[in-house]
Amino acid sequence: METTDLVERPRLPERLQRREEERQKEVEKKRQEKDEQAVQEEKSGYFTSSFGVERAAIEEVLSGEDAGGAQAVDEVSGRLQRLQKLLNDSMMFLPSYDVRQAQEHITRLQAALEARREQLQPKKKFTFKSRKKEAPAPTVTQAAAPLQPTAPGTPAEGTPAQPHTQCGLRGLSGQLLSMEAEEIRQRDVQLSQLQDCTVTLPGSPATLHIRGLSGCRVLCGPVTSSVFVDNCTNCLFAFSCQQLRTHSTKDSQFYLHVTSRAIIEDCSGLRFAPFTWSYPSIQQDYERTGLDQNRNNWDQVDDFNWLAMDVKSPNWSIIPEEERLTHWN
Repeated sequence: METTDLVERPRLPERLQRREEERQKEVEKKRQEKDEQAVQEEKSGYFTSSFGVERAAIEEVLSGEDAGGAQAVDEVSGRLQRLQKLLNDSMMFLPSYDVRQAQEHITRLQAALEARREQLQPKKKFTFKSRKKEAPAPTVTQAAAPLQPTAPGTPAEGTPAQPHTQCGLRGLSGQLLSMEAEEIRQRDVQLSQLQDCTVTLPGSPATLHIRGLSGCRVLCGPVTSSVFVDNCTNCLFAFSCQQLRTHSTKDSQFYLHVTSRAIIEDCSGLRFAPFTWSYPSIQQDYERTGLDQNRNNWDQVDDFNWLAMDVKSPNWSIIPEEERLTHWN
């Protein structure tokens, strides 16, 4: 018994020491969480104050007697770009409600600015173009037609919303489709129920909603906020955005520039590569949206169906460099 006691007695201080270390770690963890919360609140307060002051200044310029002047328009355009960048850089710590409210303010200011531009230099009304793909045998297709305005985030066949908020394409097959930059600028664009179509969107929409596409190719310029992809199969997408959320999509490729982390759910066979599509005015569209071109998390994908932290999700992969598209025409 004495020998056993001599062997076991030193273990008691070790257990106490481990408990003390665990307690200290827990105390430190809580302290860090408290510090992080204080930092987040400080950042949120700074954003709210800065955003409110700048928004009021822009509204004052737009409502002034000389608001229609070219110099004032250029000034507001630059300030709106900086305001959008402030929001984009703050999205990681702001509540989603605050993000939506701020984006709505920016969208309204952008619409007011575009109205001033139209007064200065009226432009012709653009409509999207559509032509059939060449095929060995003729096929019957629907005439391309824009969506009726609908409430953001709802299906096309839904409740009407205020005009000039949403546009897009639906119910087409085997066509080459495009929409002009002036049509989609700072609007919610929706593509739904397309099959074997190529859609080109050189411009800067506010959001992009993609639903029910099969065998399609979608090329889009910088998107101010989010891209939502739902229930698509065997498609190729290329776009730049603040957020990407993909649901119930299979066997599709994404050429992506995203400033946050992409999110997928109920997906399989997705492959990712950096965004490389380009067109003559893409730099102006990047500036208009405020997206940070130096921050691209195209290979940082969170799978909501894969909880293992130490094992990569099998539902997505990276496209090998030798397999990536380099020519888009």
